[in-house]
Amino acid sequence: MKAIRRHLGWKLFFSYMIIIVVGVVSLAVVAEFITPSAFERHMANMAIMGGNMGGMTADLTDSFQRAVNEILLVAATLAISTAVIVSTFVTRRIVKPVREMQEASRHIADGHYEERVQISGEDELAELGQSFNQMAHNLAQTETRRRQLIGDVAHELRTPLGSIKSVMEGLQDGVLAAEPATFQSVEREVNRLQRLVHDLEALSKAEAGQIILEPELVSPASFIDTAVERLMPQFNGKGVELHTGLPDRLPEVWVDQERMTQVMLNLLGNALQHTLAEGQVLVSAWDNSDNVTITVEDTGTGIPEESLPHVFERFYRVDKSRSRTGGGSGIGLTISRHIVEAHGGRLSAASPGPGKGSTFSNILPIDTRSSGITL
Repeated sequence: MKAIRRHLGWKLFFSYMIIIVVGVVSLAVVAEFITPSAFERHMANMAIMGGNMGGMTADLTDSFQRAVNEILLVAATLAISTAVIVSTFVTRRIVKPVREMQEASRHIADGHYEERVQISGEDELAELGQSFNQMAHNLAQTETRRRQLIGDVAHELRTPLGSIKSVMEGLQDGVLAAEPATFQSVEREVNRLQRLVHDLEALSKAEAGQIILEPELVSPASFIDTAVERLMPQFNGKGVELHTGLPDRLPEVWVDQERMTQVMLNLLGNALQHTLAEGQVLVSAWDNSDNVTITVEDTGTGIPEESLPHVFERFYRVDKSRSRTGGGSGIGLTISRHIVEAHGGRLSAASPGPGKGSTFSNILPIDTRSSGITL
């Protein structure tokens, strides 16, 4: 019994047998109790029409009963034999893909995420196989992102930790003087580490869909002007012109103003980082009837076509040879994309090519409350 409980094939086989047996028993019971009375009734009608048949009725009834039982026995034997053959074939067809998925799941559990199952047909088992392969694909992508994240975080931590270690060794060896400038250098690296940890925490919440939003109806000009005002000193310090081109009236949008200010700060900071002195950055916005489009256009280094699909990936750098000593953590755009999508909007990037600047577009629905999106 334990083997039967543990094997789907045996369960299917015995289910077929039970159906056959129940059918045969039902037919035998009906034949046993219904056949005599029915036969006698018909014989009585024949006697009325053809005269008294006397003792022949009992003999005919007995013979007919034995004939029915013989027919039932042959039919039951044939049915059981056929059921054995058919159930064996069907069971193998059903159990084989299940066993393949079982074996593949074991390989995936052991870390072999490239494992897939063969799919044939269009029935429920084929759909199950497709779902299984999709799950395996998602697991493989998750594992790849996990490994990439560990490598990226290790790389991002290596530079400030290495700098702090060098300063500490210099202080211990007496090579560096214990003066404010030395400690300020250490403080800058510590601040970088703190920003990285904060951004990683924000990214983790964003990718898990746990962004807490407090939406309200606000004018896009409010969070645009706030971000421009905060970063204007940095633009002036680098010699990059920052302009805004906003219409007199823009439809209000249902957004978290603080979060949307964060998005604008990230977009403007990214534009500033990749725009050389004497360059320009223009912030524009307009109404598209059902949404508001906000763009940040710069005259900076631009983005190659092959890099455009990846600019919102965490820690992605268009120029692999550049360091981030003067930039952010490398995940600001990733966080911004999640924030915009949490509002039901879309964040995209475009560029004519290297050295020709780039444009980031933030498209927000005018009122997400009517779109069924829960914030």
